[in-house]
Amino acid sequence: MSPREANSPLTVPSLLALDRAHVWHPYGPMPGTATPYVVESAAGVRLRMAEPVGGHDELIDGMSSWWAALHGYNHPVLNEAVREQLGRMSHVMFGGLTHEPAVRLAAKLVEITPEPLQHVFLTDSGSVAVEVALKMCLQYWRSLGRPEKRRVLTWRGGYHGDTFHPMSVCDPEGGMHQLWEGVLPRQLFAGEPPTGFDAEVDPQYAAELADLVERHAGELAALIVEPIVQGAGGMRFHSPGYLRLLRELCDQHGVLLVFDEIATGFGRTGRLFAAEHANLSPDVLCLGKALTGGYLTMAATLCTGRVADGISQGEVPILAHGPTFMGNPLAAAVANASIDLLLGQDWQGEVKRLESGLLAGLAGAADAPGVKDVRVLGAIGVVQLDHQVDMAAATEAAARAGVWLRPFRDLVYTMPPYVTGDDDLARICAAVTAAAVAG
Repeated sequence: MSPREANSPLTVPSLLALDRAHVWHPYGPMPGTATPYVVESAAGVRLRMAEPVGGHDELIDGMSSWWAALHGYNHPVLNEAVREQLGRMSHVMFGGLTHEPAVRLAAKLVEITPEPLQHVFLTDSGSVAVEVALKMCLQYWRSLGRPEKRRVLTWRGGYHGDTFHPMSVCDPEGGMHQLWEGVLPRQLFAGEPPTGFDAEVDPQYAAELADLVERHAGELAALIVEPIVQGAGGMRFHSPGYLRLLRELCDQHGVLLVFDEIATGFGRTGRLFAAEHANLSPDVLCLGKALTGGYLTMAATLCTGRVADGISQGEVPILAHGPTFMGNPLAAAVANASIDLLLGQDWQGEVKRLESGLLAGLAGAADAPGVKDVRVLGAIGVVQLDHQVDMAAATEAAARAGVWLRPFRDLVYTMPPYVTGDDDLARICAAVTAAAVAG
């Protein structure tokens, strides 16, 4: 392509040809085998397509762009926050310098997250937030003269990202990272937590978990889980009682507790943070996705003063990690605006409204052929099949219903933006059901 051609508007066929030749999409082969839909623009909860998809010029977004766009698209408040910050500076290195958007964001996160989280390390993405969290835990014990405490325990069914240490604590069999067996650190895995948000804690599972922590406490640096909702590992919900059990076990046996709230943070489960369902706090907390309202990539790892002080006492009294775009002013500014926008409205009422709509709208899917389970929590609706979903067929069925969904494994699910209206939510539910039947 000549420089002149590179700056000319692309026809959809030309764009897709270049995409297939050069663009490596997530979880896909190269060159690609599936043709992606081309988005021209987005506003509210609608994606404007470059050409009709399923007979529609627009698709309602049922995914919040992988759970990030809480406020929908092209929101005037968030747009203005980016424009205002762009007039000041788009980026400045965070090593040796600081700036108001990042400082305000760190203080805001400390204020709204459960105590005693006090310190904030800003990162580029959710996976990196988990990398930093595990590095904090490992370095904490090394600084305290306990370098043998270098393994991590989690439960099966989890997902924590695609970089190396996060991959090591994803489900080793049901996840996407079996390819790396023998390369990743060998971590410890308990069984999947029993399902059911309202279920009682299973005594046998609790005893098995307690035994595992007790037997390996001498080598465990940390225990990491996704609280309440296991996301990309299976969209499973569990009781807050298991979080209380984990907190007790970690305190009893000298293990740091890490919560990965990259998917659940900022109200998705009905509480601002999922840990609040159990009225407790971890030692380290990972946030991402919705942090910037889906505008720019940014994540955060928070820790207690105990963890920070422990690291500072070591032979190397620093956390040796520093992303180039750490604390990016544009991302920090829009994150501040997004959090203020969320907390300045009745977000709990909106999430409850979405929960009620999902319960009603997905109820009929339980009787559809091939459906194993239907479950809803907060602004999360899940239809689980008794077989692997035909992703192409399910996606096309949703598009014909005027909705964008991204099924995976045996799941057709939705995490709509909080601004989704009742009529659009009903269409999303109909599309989920259609996709489940087609898939």
